[in-house]
Amino acid sequence: MIELSENISNYILKNFGEDYLKNYTEYFNSEYKPYLRISPLSLPEEKVISNLAKYGVQLEKVENIPHAYRIIEGSNIAGKTLDFILGAYYIQSLSSMIPALVLNPDENEKVLDLCAAPGSKTTQLAELMQNKGTLIANEISLDRMRILMFNIDKMKLVNTGVMNNKGELLSKTFENYFDKILVDAPCSALGITQKKGEVSNWWNLKKAEGLSEIQIRLLVSAVKMAKIGGEIVYSTCTITLEENELVMNKILKKYPVELVDVELPVECVHAFTKYEDEELNKEISKARRILPWQIGSEGFFVSKLRKIDNAEPVNKNPRKEKKLELLKSSSGKIKKYLDETSAYFGIERTIFDDYKYLLRSGDIYFVDKNWDCGELESFARIGSKFGSIDKRENLQMHTLAAQILGSFVSKNIITLENKKELETYLGGGTIKKNFEAAGQQIIRYEDYILGTGTISKDGLKSQFPRAFRTQEILLPT
Repeated sequence: MIELSENISNYILKNFGEDYLKNYTEYFNSEYKPYLRISPLSLPEEKVISNLAKYGVQLEKVENIPHAYRIIEGSNIAGKTLDFILGAYYIQSLSSMIPALVLNPDENEKVLDLCAAPGSKTTQLAELMQNKGTLIANEISLDRMRILMFNIDKMKLVNTGVMNNKGELLSKTFENYFDKILVDAPCSALGITQKKGEVSNWWNLKKAEGLSEIQIRLLVSAVKMAKIGGEIVYSTCTITLEENELVMNKILKKYPVELVDVELPVECVHAFTKYEDEELNKEISKARRILPWQIGSEGFFVSKLRKIDNAEPVNKNPRKEKKLELLKSSSGKIKKYLDETSAYFGIERTIFDDYKYLLRSGDIYFVDKNWDCGELESFARIGSKFGSIDKRENLQMHTLAAQILGSFVSKNIITLENKKELETYLGGGTIKKNFEAAGQQIIRYEDYILGTGTISKDGLKSQFPRAFRTQEILLPT
């Protein structure tokens, strides 16, 4: 078992005192308490709770936080259920749910998650926006961006564009652009040592101070990208003053922002206004600290800034040559495929009017009709995959589109009859029996829309995505 390092205990004792160190040490050595967030975009909440009970997963509702539950029993199973892989819920710490709630975006706002991977807060922001409008998720790491896109796909988001850029340079593309920005910054993680004890092996003050320089650059970029009147939530999962209050103090000194007093839906304390012998800006008390032992979750710092004037101008990146365009459902480039899909699956044609479409190398992506950004060439991906055009110029619907639109399908649906067929489908195999239907089908099991499959002389060949198949999926008893 990893022990709490002297570097950490000495830092806590010096800055917060003996009682704080005692509470922190007990927290560090205690058992981690897992939570989850049920998606309002999926099955009814009561149905998800009932489904999890079949696995032996027992939940307890969290007061004051919508869709949040503590996992009382079955935490080792919760990440392997069919409901989990189909995006009915997201496993996320209670404290981690707070920053998105404080930002509180809606579908009429342009919203940015500046440091987005692995996607817990991105998916929560999208849900708060009802999966509509314009949400942009940026991630600097290519590997972490892939994890982000996996979680976006799993949670069935169609209002999110994904970028792979340095957050501190993104203001060169988006100046005075966003209504709301989340900066959940990379940090030294002293708020999550109960879950990630390995932090104790590498943590030292020098590394925390180095991270604070990155945090300031990210926050400065966010200030430049926000509209006047726009709001920025800055959060970390660490307890150091260097990465929290001192970052706030430096930003308030140099940039046209003010702190907004926030009330959190969990127990918390005011941020500090003194650092050693230095008096900080008194407004910093409007930020909040979440103490892990008070709420049975992780330690977090949460603050909200409002931009009150123009920041210094940026040297904008030259615009890329415009090669891509978002198409309405009536566009000649896309209309044929949507008409045929409507007729084949019995989807009311007007349903497709709720989206815009992007045609890219034989693949079609779809995004909410109100998604609006002029820098299409800068994105790694926009929206979700609708389908691919085959050699015969026919559209093959993607499983993600089937999951998103499945409730509107009235034709060419196959319901799997038993768990053996379900296991074969989820494994990407072929269900070998005779089917009266032919061609591509929407696949259902009980209340779940699983995706798509294709019937041939050999049977029903699964088109369940390979990325989803790499994870162990348990079936309810």
